[in-house]
Amino acid sequence: MDGDAFEYTAFIATDPERLWRALTDPELTRRYWGAELRTDWHPGSTITWVEHGAEVDHPEQVVLAADPHRRLSYTWHTFTPEWAAAVGVAEDLRSVLAAESRSKATFTIDDLGPTVRLKLVHDGFDPGSTVLDMLREGWPAVISSLKTLLETGKPLPEPLGEGLDGA
Repeated sequence: MDGDAFEYTAFIATDPERLWRALTDPELTRRYWGAELRTDWHPGSTITWVEHGAEVDHPEQVVLAADPHRRLSYTWHTFTPEWAAAVGVAEDLRSVLAAESRSKATFTIDDLGPTVRLKLVHDGFDPGSTVLDMLREGWPAVISSLKTLLETGKPLPEPLGEGLDGA
């Protein structure tokens, strides 16, 4: 990992189709992440971020790439006061997060036979990013819960720790 990106690789006993569904199906993302990303998963389409009852829509919260079972990329979510209240983020921290440039998350799926390699690169951060600092804690928990769900049928128990939603 360099200073302006977060990279994480996991090996998951599943197939690319199941992993793709777990990354894109709001019912499944809610189970292992606590957040739903509602969209049609076509490049350029907006994403509605739903977490703890807060729905966040923004024209710059979009799908960047969607190559089913291979690659998924989208811009990171918008830090609204409604989102912050729903997830328990103080207004002073939310304003710091909202002032940063929008980042992007990219997932690459490689079929390795009985397993898949999932590589996440989350980049586009400002120097000294608070969002990046929080994501370094949140993403490993989210990906671990995703892996556990796909391999056992149950996500990791809540709470997984601070910064779980990636912010």
